[in-house]
Amino acid sequence: MNENAEKQPLIAAPSYASGQLTKAFTTALTHQDAGTRTRAQQRMRRWRDVLDGMADGRLRIGSRTPVAGFPAWVTPEVVHGGFATGSAAAGGPLLPYETEAAREAGVPADRRALFDHFLTESGLVTLWDLLDSGRYSVAVPEEAALLTVAWLVRAGEVPRALELVGALDPFAGRLRFLPRPSDVPGPDTLAVHRRTVADVGQALARRGTNTAVETQREALTVWLPFTDELLAHWLETTGPGEIPADGDWLERGAELLRRYRLLAQEHTLCGKHRRPKENLAVLRDALEEAVAGRPLEARRLGLLRHAVTSMVRKRGTPGSERHTALRHRQAGQAALPSHHALAQVVLSRLSGLPQHVGAADVAPLVTPVTQQEHRETGLPAGAEIPAAIRQVVEAALSAPIGTLVERGVVPSAEVLAELVPQLVAATTAQAYEDESLRTLMAAVYRAFRNRRSLLLLDLERQVRIEELPWVQAVADRRESGPATEEPALTALRRLGELAVQAFPGTLLPNPLVRELGVLARQADLGAALVEELAADIFMGTFGPKFLRAARDAAELLRGTLYERYYGIDYAAVRNMAVVEAGEALTRSYGARTSPGFARLCTELAGPGGYGSVAANGKIIEQAQILTTHNLATLVLRAGILPEPGWADLACRCFRTVCVLTARVHGNPRPLGTIKDAAYAWRQMLFHLSLCTADEQQRVLGQLDDEAARHPWHVAARLAPALAGLRLVVAGGSFDGDGTADGGRARRLLGWSTDGHWLRPDPSPGARLNPGHL
Repeated sequence: MNENAEKQPLIAAPSYASGQLTKAFTTALTHQDAGTRTRAQQRMRRWRDVLDGMADGRLRIGSRTPVAGFPAWVTPEVVHGGFATGSAAAGGPLLPYETEAAREAGVPADRRALFDHFLTESGLVTLWDLLDSGRYSVAVPEEAALLTVAWLVRAGEVPRALELVGALDPFAGRLRFLPRPSDVPGPDTLAVHRRTVADVGQALARRGTNTAVETQREALTVWLPFTDELLAHWLETTGPGEIPADGDWLERGAELLRRYRLLAQEHTLCGKHRRPKENLAVLRDALEEAVAGRPLEARRLGLLRHAVTSMVRKRGTPGSERHTALRHRQAGQAALPSHHALAQVVLSRLSGLPQHVGAADVAPLVTPVTQQEHRETGLPAGAEIPAAIRQVVEAALSAPIGTLVERGVVPSAEVLAELVPQLVAATTAQAYEDESLRTLMAAVYRAFRNRRSLLLLDLERQVRIEELPWVQAVADRRESGPATEEPALTALRRLGELAVQAFPGTLLPNPLVRELGVLARQADLGAALVEELAADIFMGTFGPKFLRAARDAAELLRGTLYERYYGIDYAAVRNMAVVEAGEALTRSYGARTSPGFARLCTELAGPGGYGSVAANGKIIEQAQILTTHNLATLVLRAGILPEPGWADLACRCFRTVCVLTARVHGNPRPLGTIKDAAYAWRQMLFHLSLCTADEQQRVLGQLDDEAARHPWHVAARLAPALAGLRLVVAGGSFDGDGTADGGRARRLLGWSTDGHWLRPDPSPGARLNPGHL
């Protein structure tokens, strides 16, 4: 096997797909939840398609056109890891709205017939009505294709419309090119939402009754009162085991036993009453013996006396003030409505709202139960909607993205990345002068961002929206210049500041980087924004934009704490960027790689080379260090200036470092957590490097206090890293192996090929203050 073959990423091999198929099979076979089993069966079908396609050559995993016969613009069905299944996302059986459209048009229920119909005069009129009303939705980009044809025809661009039809025609019988009708126009471009009203409704509908809560409710309302009756019955005797001479006590005892059997048949959640050593079982068994006329044996008599004595001592006799007060409190607890019942109330409120968008105001949806709802459901008026349900409903709030972050609806940078396309769609669509075309292109963009990324090798690039034939067909209708660049720059700056300010210790997720890159291109900044690379598919090379991003970092950070801490020669990086840029201008083809940048990252990564996942991770981490993973570009090119300032962000980054480091202790698989802690540490160093010298000293003085607020082992574990930071701030430097002071000071990095120094759990004797080092 040749060298390149040996370094072929394992994730692209059939063994990976086989492993995923096995996982799905196990879940489908063993999971307790029926819905989860059904979803696992669907995953099994997709992974079988992947394996079959790889075996017969229909799929080329790693290519941007992985499905034979499909051009790059066709949206593929993609499963975990970026594997295409061979199916198109816009393919499959006709959806109900297509069947209805065929019925209304009086044509056969197949896609070719629908395609041909909507190119007729009556079909175009229908599409024009949709364009004007905006009452349509686009789930996959292909569903906007016929609307674009209709817009071109109405705009007098018939030749271009015919050209687009020619590109679509070979797939007209297989793919959906028709939009979905909607009851309401598209979403407000100034507001975003994490979940639609329909999504929230489905989440609430799935909330079943809580078995543990209902078991407790049964115990409080059924078995405790019955136990009290049994106890009161035995207390009528002159002493436990002393059976009254008259038959009335025995008859009432027999009735109690009959009631017990009926209750046991009807109420099956709580099984405590069946346990022989429980008080209820002891009282009941003794009563069974007495009613049957059998004398109580010594052991049973002793259990009975102990049960009666302990119950009276603990709660008082039934009917006493102490006993009554306790049972009153327990009855009040049992009377509280269940979360399931309250979720049904909220579900009813949601049913009156438009379903495929967010809710402009969620407060009315989570108010206490009204009098009218009390009459309809029997739930107590004024009952509060619990926090767990309010949190689900809050996800449907439609508001400016900053508001959602403030209210905690957006808890992470990953969730932020999910929402940003809604804003970027509106911003990029502003370049189209025609309102109907602007609405259409915004819908296309939102749908395109739902397209799952493919697993790509050899620096292949993901398909861009500009490659869609229907987007190309109206490209000349986009305006350019300050009128479109300023809104894009404003949006870029605002989103960059929001991401860095809200989640300062988190790497910008790739989906968010892509959206910021779109805005940067539209703003004509010439900014290079780089994605995080996967170590398991890294091929040892970097695209030229990585060096351009490193040049931005060099311009911003040369001579700073950041450069000194990581041992970077940013002057050399800047010179390398200038040289490679000049060489690219003399070639007739664009450079797809930056060999100089790759060599530099490999040298800085140290021993280990390239090939294993850990070795690849070390090289990629050096690329992130050199480029600051877009932070420098956002500051230098977009001009972000997050509130309340760089010093505050540095402190919050260190808090994230501490939280992550706490998770390392006792963790058998801590390497992922160590990596994230090192990334947060790097973000801290970036923010700290933009502080004044006084601010840096103030932040350093706060780090020990912050570490002390976490478990003791956090400060002990981070002591070498903090010692290394103080060393560099004071003007010192690390040795070639990233240590100093005999190993007591260390540079904190995330990846290692020979065991990470942060991993071993410190002994309790290491409870020290890192500031004393």
